[in-house]
Amino acid sequence: MTSMSHGATRQLGIAFVGTGFVADYYMTTLPNHPELRLTGVFDRDPGASARFSRFYGVRVYRDLDEILDDPAVEIVVNLTTPESHFEVSERALQRGKHVYCEKPLAMDLGDAETLVALAQSHKLVLATAPANALSPATLAVASALDSGKIGTPRLIYAELEDGPVFRDNWQEWRSVSGAPWPGPHEFEIGCTLEHAGYALSWLISLFGPVCSVTAFSALAFEDKGPPPRPLGPDFSVGALWFESGPVARLTCGLSAPRDRSLTIMGDKGTIAVRDLWDHHSSVRLSPADAPRNLLEKVAGRFERYIGRSLPSRPAPGHAIPVSRAKGIKLPSYPSQIDFCGGIAAQARAIIDGTTPFFSGEVALHITEIALALSGAGAESGPIRPRSTFNLARARSESVRSP
Repeated sequence: MTSMSHGATRQLGIAFVGTGFVADYYMTTLPNHPELRLTGVFDRDPGASARFSRFYGVRVYRDLDEILDDPAVEIVVNLTTPESHFEVSERALQRGKHVYCEKPLAMDLGDAETLVALAQSHKLVLATAPANALSPATLAVASALDSGKIGTPRLIYAELEDGPVFRDNWQEWRSVSGAPWPGPHEFEIGCTLEHAGYALSWLISLFGPVCSVTAFSALAFEDKGPPPRPLGPDFSVGALWFESGPVARLTCGLSAPRDRSLTIMGDKGTIAVRDLWDHHSSVRLSPADAPRNLLEKVAGRFERYIGRSLPSRPAPGHAIPVSRAKGIKLPSYPSQIDFCGGIAAQARAIIDGTTPFFSGEVALHITEIALALSGAGAESGPIRPRSTFNLARARSESVRSP
């Protein structure tokens, strides 16, 4: 949940490999980070590269080798499809480039371990998305936890429900540059590999490594519109036990109503985050011994009077201040994440000779937990991850800042 100091005095050249739907999110947030300079892009689909180039006026590389041969490129930003992550990242690391990879690092844990070891042996930085935990909202939660305002965290509920998008008109969704939303491919990969990282990045940065996972995943809705093909799970639930003590329930799905909230329950109170995809999400704190506020009392009395529950109730507790950077550009709802924030944290670390939090062992751990959740199937017992990291050391090597 960390990023480097803002004292960088030079730019680092970056190149995008992949110009699909998500690449527009990166372009939207690139102006937030003057330490990054986009040298150009490449996509294996020439039409996609041409569309992206026309819209943004950026250079198109002939192929991946031209990117890897360009000394101006210091960080390769791997925005390819997940099954291509390993190949592209491995080639870039072998050629001496730092890599920022979209989630997951690889589709296989052994491949992810190979990438981390390769980066370490070449003294390169391999960092991973998502960047949503590098946000003012995350910092507000971390500060509240550090202050002891809810006592010792005991239980956490994390929700990554994106709603029944397969029933929506997704075939017509387009990015700002005109890229189609990759619905069929997202359904094939499954919602957990696509979405679990958004919660895991928060949880692992706040509470450290997971020592045990018990998970279940399933394909609940097989008919999603496109022609029949093997589809990934559209529902998963995992119970995570952290080495630091708390336990968490994490759900991912593509059927239940949209809910991307996080609730942290301690022995002295509760912290509630409204939306993990919102850079400036509201955060509320409810002390366990605090009386209900006036709106809660009125709502409760009205429910008793009418004899049924209201469809929505006033939020409990009080708001925790969340800082807002002036002039920051974010994609439109629902993905209000500073996507380039992770690359910027990596760039500042490279310049300062430090280590970004979401890299190396931490990136590997997040990948392993996401793979375990997605691949759990119907009969999964407890899994003890073989990856881990030292949270105190990882925090000491980087500085918390949005």
